[in-house]
Amino acid sequence: MTAPVHRPPRDALWFARSRRYTLFVLRELTSVFVAWTVAYLVMLADSVLAGTYAQFMALAARPWMIAVNVVALAATAFHAITFLNLAPKATVVRLDGWRVPAWMIQGGNHSGWLLVSAVIAYFILRSP
Repeated sequence: MTAPVHRPPRDALWFARSRRYTLFVLRELTSVFVAWTVAYLVMLADSVLAGTYAQFMALAARPWMIAVNVVALAATAFHAITFLNLAPKATVVRLDGWRVPAWMIQGGNHSGWLLVSAVIAYFILRSP
């Protein structure tokens, strides 16, 4: 018969001990809000196709729905920024043997995101 192995209790707040771990866990939790944003857009498209857009807009105008979507916007922006900042660690870009610096890759990613957002905002916000 073998002696029982001592297993120390797990620390439920292990991620709070380090800023890096805290940001990692927050980034992973923002995936829930990214999924909500996708589901919300699918519900919007479905309401347009089904002819129930007015009912969807009534739901979207409720204060709790506005609050959820504001939190989802902030979480999705945080998720996108951290994703774009991680790109240089995941991808090595070389031009004629010269490694492109991380700040150039991040700058290109953020510039592209800003450009696409500006084009979308132009088409959505322009006057009819």
